[in-house]
Amino acid sequence: MKEIVKSHIAKVLGESFVLEKPKDKTLAHYATPIAFSLAKELKKSPMIIADELALKFTHSEIFEVSTANGYLNFKLKSKFLDEISTNALKNDVNFAKQRPKNESVFIEYISANPTGPLHIGHVRGAVFGDTLARIGEYVGYDMATEYYINDAGNQIDLLGVSVSLYAKETIFNESVKYPESFYRGEYIASIAQAALQKFGKEIFYDENRNLELATFAKDIVLDIIKKDLSDVGINIQSWASEKALYHKLDDTINKLKKSNQMYEKDGATYIASTTLGDDNDRVVVRDDGRPTYLAGDIIYHNSKYEKNYDHYINIWGADHHGYIARLKAAINFLGYDENKLEIILMQMVSLLKDGKPFKMSKRAGTSVLMSDIAEEIGADALRFMFISKANTTPLEFDLNLVKADDSSNPIFYVNYAHARVNQILGKANKSVSDVIDADLSALDDNAKNLLFEALTLPEVLIDAFNTRSLHKLPDFLKSLSASFHKFYNENRVVGNENEDALLKLFCVVALSIRTGFNLMGIKAKDRM
Repeated sequence: MKEIVKSHIAKVLGESFVLEKPKDKTLAHYATPIAFSLAKELKKSPMIIADELALKFTHSEIFEVSTANGYLNFKLKSKFLDEISTNALKNDVNFAKQRPKNESVFIEYISANPTGPLHIGHVRGAVFGDTLARIGEYVGYDMATEYYINDAGNQIDLLGVSVSLYAKETIFNESVKYPESFYRGEYIASIAQAALQKFGKEIFYDENRNLELATFAKDIVLDIIKKDLSDVGINIQSWASEKALYHKLDDTINKLKKSNQMYEKDGATYIASTTLGDDNDRVVVRDDGRPTYLAGDIIYHNSKYEKNYDHYINIWGADHHGYIARLKAAINFLGYDENKLEIILMQMVSLLKDGKPFKMSKRAGTSVLMSDIAEEIGADALRFMFISKANTTPLEFDLNLVKADDSSNPIFYVNYAHARVNQILGKANKSVSDVIDADLSALDDNAKNLLFEALTLPEVLIDAFNTRSLHKLPDFLKSLSASFHKFYNENRVVGNENEDALLKLFCVVALSIRTGFNLMGIKAKDRM
């Protein structure tokens, strides 16, 4: 809708301009301050220029034009809103969907070590990444998603050791000494029992088989991770193994050397990342020939860039901020455009229950599991709340808030708006098809403003994706629901002389809510 309006204005004005949305919808739906930018050139006051420009739109079939304090104000006509609404309802599965942009985006997110189930530290990035991919696809981008499995290194060895020690202590009743760091929780017990059944007792006592045991445990953990993600509607397209890429180490190092930004020191191989803003040069290969964690990431990103996507996005926790410069330097040294890689950082999450910190999971041993949260509040509430605030700010919410059956619970409030429309249609004994051709010309300004708000979902989606501000979608849904509830409480609908027009308006509101929820991975409730 906004693009249609903008195109129409551009044809008349023949000038570049900015189109804004005034806070006061009673004044206008859109406005432009173009008169101010033309004042110096035309040597007239913005008020005079605005009045002169307004005359050019006298015969517009799309909007009525007025001026105020130098602004050109555009108020959409009922006929135009009616046409947009009818088209939306007749093609509801594609409402707010944008044309393909022939631009590809590769998102890598979560990528937690496969040494235990996903916990609260992973949930925000998981929900954000999945929602970003959903919205991106809907607004026309070719989206790909991937989970990078860190299945090489000390953490995998430690997983095998943790399973062995647990088996010796718990299954075979032996006294054991645990290292300072180890993995614990019910999942370790399950893995130990499964390993005993598959391999027999000997595998826990043969250090040479620790990698075999660790690999077995890692595969079970990955199955747990995939199930936990699937349970909240997250299905990642591809899973890349760090270990499987390590055969490309030599080729990648040779590629880096061509940049002349690598050097040897004390037997180790460094990249000169300080030349591109890093605090220190970084070791890629240790003095004993073992690749570092950074080396694995360099190999992985080289393989990603070889896929030739237009844009790459990594979603990381905020604690990885210091890692950005060294990785981008390495990408540059590989001969790629490091600016094609965008890093989105997720700030911390704090969960409360009855105003107190949500207790750690007994199953995990050390942290709150993603599955704990989903079990406590449900997948829909989890998805809604974890993108309800900008990723650049910490998120804190009380789990009981999203379990309340009243307006204090935002997901209940939005769902109730959608269910209420269905309830009203039922009371009127009508369906969408019965009112889809209703004439909206008799709607008053309050009704037209509600309709306009519902029809702005396309621009909300584009803005949310382009700015990576996904919280704008739940904010929009809450605002639209509030406007709907207020309008319904102030107006009689069933039995009104404009009943069909009002029901058609409500159907558009419901469609907007349903579409927004779908893109958040949530199914809107028809009844409550």
